[in-house]
Amino acid sequence: MLEKTAISSLRLDDDAAMRDAEYFEYTSSANPIGAKLISRVPYHSFHSELYDSGSTRIVPLDLSKDLGVDYPATGPGLLANFLRIEGGEKLSLNPNATSQVFYVLEGKGTVSQAESAFSFSEGDFFALPGGDEAVLAADATARIYYVNDGPLLNYLGTQVSRQRFQPTLYPADRAKEELKKVAAAPGASQRNRISVLLGNANFPQTRTVTHSMWAMFGVVAPHTVQKPHRHQSIALDFIPDCKPGVYTLVGTEIDEEGNIVDPVRVDWTPGMAFVTPPGYWHAHFNESDEVAYVIPLQDAGLQTYLRSLDIRFAR
Repeated sequence: MLEKTAISSLRLDDDAAMRDAEYFEYTSSANPIGAKLISRVPYHSFHSELYDSGSTRIVPLDLSKDLGVDYPATGPGLLANFLRIEGGEKLSLNPNATSQVFYVLEGKGTVSQAESAFSFSEGDFFALPGGDEAVLAADATARIYYVNDGPLLNYLGTQVSRQRFQPTLYPADRAKEELKKVAAAPGASQRNRISVLLGNANFPQTRTVTHSMWAMFGVVAPHTVQKPHRHQSIALDFIPDCKPGVYTLVGTEIDEEGNIVDPVRVDWTPGMAFVTPPGYWHAHFNESDEVAYVIPLQDAGLQTYLRSLDIRFAR
């Protein structure tokens, strides 16, 4: 009786309940990119001049206008940033994000978040959960590449409610040692990529650095080509070191011989980042005499969990 009384006391407004309802013919709406209802993820490069000098600051690599959103974003679910922290200064970060991944291009210092604190130095990776302020303090001027999944939470209209992992450090020496093992393994030169994925013990199903993101540390040997591959996760590629003559070709299709048709060329320079859109074929070329390194940070943790990464390799 009480439930019936509560329901009958509500003021029904059917018109208000139907105000936002719409209906669309399926075939004209199932591909919103093809129908130009939503934009493609754009190609874009961000060069090191953005954080080579100047004051302590965050430099968002913001493509929100291209993506049609009203919050900073480099891709639909990720925001990449360059950080510069002058020696003796601090930078605080507290985004609405579940995952934050960092690569230290230059400098050293400490990071603290809640009850955790550790040192960082050149070549280190580290991952932090969202939900607590993190403070990065530089002993020597630091330049850092930093990606979080804040745009995903903005799109979902949600807040961080539970941390899925603890702050985790991947020291430079260990990362380079693991990459060296992979590069020296029998048959390595025949692999599509020579890389290691950074993992976290909390995510054995996806083997990724966080539940939403992955971080790959890769090498392109001198005078080699890494053949095209593609995947449904966006890649926010960072170049820690290379010589002139290293580049990536990106395109939507490959021919019968596995070459990218009408590609866009992205020439690498140290300290730069560039966007490889999801679903696009991409191949790396090193025409220099020195080893080149690449660090793609992607939303592939989420895509792997959704069973939608769909990574494919050219023959």
